[in-house]
Formats: sequence, structure tokens, C-alpha cells
Amino acid sequence: MYKQVTEAIEVTVHPAFLDDHSQPESSVFVWSYEVAIRNRSNKPVQLLRRHWKITNAHGQTLEVEGEGVVGNQPVIMPGETYEYSSFTNLATPSGYMVGTYAMSGGEGQAIQVAIPAFSLDSPQQMAMPN
Repeated sequence: MYKQVTEAIEVTVHPAFLDDHSQPESSVFVWSYEVAIRNRSNKPVQLLRRHWKITNAHGQTLEVEGEGVVGNQPVIMPGETYEYSSFTNLATPSGYMVGTYAMSGGEGQAIQVAIPAFSLDSPQQMAMPN
């Protein structure tokens, strides 16, 4: 589990390798990730946009931007949590993701909420001794 709090907005991510959807012999490695966004403030917030940086084991980075998450721009009331699941794939057996959510606060102020960097690890990755 990976967790980060920005301006009373807590983002928790749980990644999982999807062995049954991956094809290592074809360099296709797939992960799901579950995200929980908890509003610990006393005002509602709305998630407007997302920005992801997805980096594979060779250091190649793909940036993904768009409106909302999984087709939604949820309003998260004080004390509530919004959860969703998504997936990503890489051509390498490991990598990482990190990002931000652009949100609007109670009075319409812009809030950049950090998504914690999280590791994408598969059983096929080679252990690298120190």
C-alpha cells in the first residue's frame, strides 16, 4: 500500500500484478491498481483531471493525461472516500507510476493532489543484489 496526503486529501494506492493477463514471452506485463481518495477536509472537492507518469525498467516514461478517472469527475464530500480500479501494462517486468489529480476545492480554488509513487513488480523481474 502506498499513501500520500495533500491539503487534507489522502490518496492510497494498492497495485497488483495480473499474471493471468500478462504474456512475459511477448514482453507484456499487466498490473491493476486500486485507488482510494479520502477527503479529510471540511469542504467538498471535485476531481477534474488526472496526470500519470508511467516508467518502465528501461527508464522510458509514458505520460497520460485526461479528464476525471474511469469516466467520472466525482465530487467527494467531507469525510467520504471515492474508490476506483484501473490497470496499466509495461513491456518490462517492473516499473513505477506517479501522478497528480487536479481538483477543485469548496470555493473553486485549484488543488494539485499528489498521487504517491508506487512500484510495479512482477515475479519475472530479476533480483538485483546491492
